[in-house]
Amino acid sequence: MRLTRPMLALTGAVAVLALAGCGSGGAGGDGKSEVPETATGSLEHLAAEAKCEPDMQTDADTIRQAICKTGKEQYVLATFATDRGQREWINTAKDYGGFYLVGRKWVAVGEESVLDGLRGRLGGDVEEGIDHSSMDHGGGAHASGHAGHGG
Repeated sequence: MRLTRPMLALTGAVAVLALAGCGSGGAGGDGKSEVPETATGSLEHLAAEAKCEPDMQTDADTIRQAICKTGKEQYVLATFATDRGQREWINTAKDYGGFYLVGRKWVAVGEESVLDGLRGRLGGDVEEGIDHSSMDHGGGAHASGHAGHGG
């Protein structure tokens, strides 16, 4: 899959949100009985289910992205044209860390606590990105800017 400008913009937004949440920790909830069936539909439909007014950032054929706010917290909500495009995007984005609430052809990216609440409305599965803060290579600061890690 080619990286297009809209995809790069979304990846950048994910990186910002992931870096903002670098220190978050904690275990996910075990209340599976409280999780509804995973929602489907357009970005606007998902936003309505999540009770947010989407601030559209990207509106392309392959990906649509909006920023949603919940109180003081915000998250990115994105929909994809294909399952494959979504999975490739998630696999790439996880290199930036962070938390991802994943449904069929959609993903929400934000703080773990925000996604836990959102999961109660949209369903889905929480996935966690790679935590680079545990990969200490001898004194470098977390924000030292590195090209990434192979593998």
